[in-house]
Amino acid sequence: MENNSLTIGFDAKRALHNGTGLGNYSRYVIDTLSAECPDINLRLYGHAKDTGRIDSLLQRPSVSLCQPASGISKLFPSLWRSRGVTSQAAADGVSLYHGLSNELPLNIASAMPSVVTVHDVIWRRCPSDYSAIDRRIYDYKYGRSARNATRVIAISECTARDIVSDFGVDPTRISIVYQGIDPSFQPATPDERARVMAQYALPERFIIGVGTVQARKNQLLAVKALTDLPEDVAIVIVGRRTQYAEQIETYAHKNGLADRIIWLGNVPFRDLPALYSAACLASYPSVYEGFGLPIVEALACGTPVIAAKGSCLEEAGGPGAVYVDADDAGAFAANARMLLNNNALRRSMVEAGRKHIARFNRHDFARKTLEVYHRAIEEFNHR
Repeated sequence: MENNSLTIGFDAKRALHNGTGLGNYSRYVIDTLSAECPDINLRLYGHAKDTGRIDSLLQRPSVSLCQPASGISKLFPSLWRSRGVTSQAAADGVSLYHGLSNELPLNIASAMPSVVTVHDVIWRRCPSDYSAIDRRIYDYKYGRSARNATRVIAISECTARDIVSDFGVDPTRISIVYQGIDPSFQPATPDERARVMAQYALPERFIIGVGTVQARKNQLLAVKALTDLPEDVAIVIVGRRTQYAEQIETYAHKNGLADRIIWLGNVPFRDLPALYSAACLASYPSVYEGFGLPIVEALACGTPVIAAKGSCLEEAGGPGAVYVDADDAGAFAANARMLLNNNALRRSMVEAGRKHIARFNRHDFARKTLEVYHRAIEEFNHR
C-alpha cells in the first residue's frame, strides 16, 4: 500500500486533554507524521468541546478531528472510545488504527489492522502510586490491547522487555521506536537564559528536575544531596505536585534546606529549553521510567544529567549522564560536585550526550513508525 492511499486513525483522547506526558507524545506523533508524511490522511478520534491543544495541528490539510457520530456515543464517550469508534473508523475508510496511549478499542482485533504504543508498566513496578482498582483496570485494558494489536510499538528496549514478561506478548510483534525530540530543545541564547532566570527568580547555580512530583520520580534524592553541596546551589523542581511534595518539604524543613528548593508549576513548554540551559545540572533519579525524555531534553540543551540506575535511563542518556543508585544521596552529591567543579568533564559529557541523542530525531521517528504501519497492514492481510 502506497503512502498516498493510507488513512491512519488515532485515539486522540490524550492529545485533546493531557498537557504533558502521554498528551505530548500523542501530539508529537500527529505533528511529526503530518509534517514528514503530508500525503497520509490522519483522522483523530476524540471527544472534546475545547480543541485548543490541537488547533495548530487541525490547520494542516491532512489532519481532521472525528468526534462521536451518534447521539448515544456523545452521551457515553468512554463507551464510544472502547467500542463504537471501531465501526466509525471502518466507515471512514481507515487503513489502520493507532492507540497512542497503551490502549485500543476492545473490538478492534478482527476489524482492521492496529498498532498500540505501550509506554511503560509503571503501575506494576511502582504499585504504591496507584489504587488497587486502577491497577486491575490497567492490567486488563493495557494487557489486552498489547495482546490484541497487530503490532506493538515500545518506546524503549526496557519497555519492550516488560511487555514480553508482563503481558506475554511475542517479542517478534514488538517494534522499538524512540520518540524524537522537539526541535525547540537546544542551547538557549544568553538573553533567553537571563529572561527565565529573572522571570522565575532563579539563583546563579541550580540543579533542575523536570517531571511530576511523585514518589517514583524520587526528587527527594537530589534534595538530600544538597546537604553535601555548596550552599549557593539550589534545586528547581518543575512539575505538578502530588502528596509526595509534602514529604520533600518535611525533609527540607527538618534539615534547613527549604530556602534552597524552588517549586515551579505550570511552566509553559516554550520556557523549558531556556530553563534547562540555565541549569548547572539536570536531575532525573526516577526509580522506574518507560524512557526518560527529560534526560534527552536536557542533553539537547547542553546540560549534563545525573540519573538513576535500574530501568531505561541509561538507554536515554548514554554517556551524557552519570548514573547512581536511586537511594544513594552520597553518590549523587559526589557526582554533582565533580560536574560543578570540572568544566572539561562537563563539556565532554555534553558532547558525548549530543552524539548519543542524535538517534532521537523526527525523521527517523516518522520513518520507523511508518514502517510499523505498513508491516501491521501486511500481517493483518495475510493472517
